[in-house]
Amino acid sequence: MDERNTRVLAICSVAAAALFWSSSYAVTKEVLAEVGPLTIGAVRFSIAAVLLAALVRMRRGPAVRPGPRERRLIYLSGLLGITLYFILENIGVELSTASDASLIVASYPLMTMLLELVVFRMRLPLLRVGGVLLAAVGAFLVVRNGAEVGGTERWFGDVLLLVGGLVWAGYNVLVKYVGRGQDSAYLTYYQTVAGAAGFLLASLLEAGDWRMPGTTASALLVYLAVACSVGGFLLYNYGLRRMTSSVAVNILNLVPVFGVLGAVVINGETVRLAQVFGGAIIIAGVALGLVERRTAATEAAVRADRTPVGDRG
Repeated sequence: MDERNTRVLAICSVAAAALFWSSSYAVTKEVLAEVGPLTIGAVRFSIAAVLLAALVRMRRGPAVRPGPRERRLIYLSGLLGITLYFILENIGVELSTASDASLIVASYPLMTMLLELVVFRMRLPLLRVGGVLLAAVGAFLVVRNGAEVGGTERWFGDVLLLVGGLVWAGYNVLVKYVGRGQDSAYLTYYQTVAGAAGFLLASLLEAGDWRMPGTTASALLVYLAVACSVGGFLLYNYGLRRMTSSVAVNILNLVPVFGVLGAVVINGETVRLAQVFGGAIIIAGVALGLVERRTAATEAAVRADRTPVGDRG
């Protein structure tokens, strides 16, 4: 029962993170009207780092802090999953649309699956191959639609978002490795400090365009920091350490659904049938890969039940 409750809580945590993150594309698109993409990241994650520093100081009871080697890997994951990924995402959203970003992110689970296969030398079953190919077709349709409607600029933004998916896959595999046994609050704190530091350096490229944003943009920046950064990453890291990384990322299929709704409601974007069709194909491809994973897990459990106790290694 405890194991089942832990799994349910982990799934709910990742789902809640997906709900927060689903709004970030539309909110970022609004803020980009007044603030540069690198500056958005610097402000967002600097606020988040301060909030997390206060959180870890207020915590009661002993908590195991990561050692020097683990901390270096955690800093690396922060630079990868925060600085590099959000640079690609913010610039991609600026050049493209929030709806394209929400749909392209649906292909990220299969990028994580493929990287897991390479890193952990896992076998690639036939159904998963079909899922990867199906998701690739869906991503192609979304990007092609962007090129037809928005030209080269929107196409390039979509490509940056796809590259961001590869970076995010690397982040997931690295966190799965370095996050074993780590406290989620400290893990998120050190990641955010590293990510904020990287963004502060990168934002100097936009120093000539700095100006005080308006009230609405400032409030949205705070929302990005508190809800999407602190809340989202704490919830996601909690769930990620209690399930396989590809399953955790698969739950992010909630993001395109709510993300597209946010783009329509907040940004007033028009979603074309080709976008919806491409997004649906991506999600179908990811679901196909997940069906195979569940089937394999079920067969393994059945074999284990049939194996004599003395033969279990």
